[in-house]
Amino acid sequence: MLFWILVAFLTAAVAAILLYPLLHGGKAVEDTRAGEAAVYRDQLRELDRDLSGGLISADEADYARAEIGRRLIAVSGAAPAEKRGSARHHHLTEAFIVLLLPVIGLCLYINTGRPDLPSQPLEARLANPGNDMAVLVAKAERHLAQNPDDGKGWDVLAPIYFGTMRLSDAETAYRNAIRLLGPSPARLDGLAETLMAISEGVVTDDARRALEQSLTLEPNNPRARFYIALSLEQAGKPDEAREAFEALAKQSPADAPWLPLVNEHIARNGGMAVTPPAQPAAQPPALGGPTEQDVAAADTMSTGDRQQMIRSMVEGLDAKLSADPNNFEGWMRLIRSYAVLDDKDRAATAVKRGIAAFPASGDQGRQLLALARELGIATEESGATEGSVATEGKSK
Repeated sequence: MLFWILVAFLTAAVAAILLYPLLHGGKAVEDTRAGEAAVYRDQLRELDRDLSGGLISADEADYARAEIGRRLIAVSGAAPAEKRGSARHHHLTEAFIVLLLPVIGLCLYINTGRPDLPSQPLEARLANPGNDMAVLVAKAERHLAQNPDDGKGWDVLAPIYFGTMRLSDAETAYRNAIRLLGPSPARLDGLAETLMAISEGVVTDDARRALEQSLTLEPNNPRARFYIALSLEQAGKPDEAREAFEALAKQSPADAPWLPLVNEHIARNGGMAVTPPAQPAAQPPALGGPTEQDVAAADTMSTGDRQQMIRSMVEGLDAKLSADPNNFEGWMRLIRSYAVLDDKDRAATAVKRGIAAFPASGDQGRQLLALARELGIATEESGATEGSVATEGKSK
């Protein structure tokens, strides 16, 4: 109930403030008209005194009296009509302020507001901020006011300050984080960007020192290298700036998001756009093959354990080929592995499965059969192939 009493009181106060100039505006206009009429009447009396004293002629007095009378009549005659129009306008405005404006505001509040929510003081909101970023920041600021040596707190707040363009607070937060937690490329780059934002994009000496320190920690930091090249451009050193931008472009991946901007600065300093060399595609690891760690571990095993390790790796390769048979190198490796394990039956089965994926009529199928003959693995496909070769020889 107290809430609605406060709402009514505030509405009445606002309405009174808005109505005050309207209620007193008409009276001010009326006072102004009355003052003008009094002035004209004084002028008429002054004119009669001048005529009686012989200061002006009768003709001059008549002319002046007619002009003053015309003005007096204009003031006296226009006032009632203007007063009526002004009064009508004021009545409409007053009705809107007193009646319609509170009703519209109340309807909007009921539809979009939450009058049913209980009041929640700041202390309660800080205790349960939820996803309210402003409350979270306020909570962190209160914590840092009580614990100014909490470097992690400054480290968290610094980029938030920068994102909300509280640049002075961001600079303080970055410097405190660096002082308490030590320099890192992320903190130094953030400090440099904050200083540049404060100076409206200019790489200042303080920003450049922070960037150079960042490069000592991470020499291939593209962000720091870009801003240092930009500082050379701003210093009027186009040749050095172009060389710095070109070096950054050449060492960037072909799909680096900053590459178009770097090439733009290269062109601005008189150079040509740089296209980084294509990176060789990474070779996939051998399917099921042992790694260096596996080999090192096998050297320390007993013979039985080593044999068991090799067999488990071969079985893993077999399972992968069952799921993805379109791997020619995998079938070649599996056949050799079973042959090394002296498991001729599984080796023959692997040959058959490989031929199913790569038919014997193709080059890869013939290589599988050739490997089987070399390892002494008998298969139906190899016998059929040898028989067809013999038949062809007899026919010739």
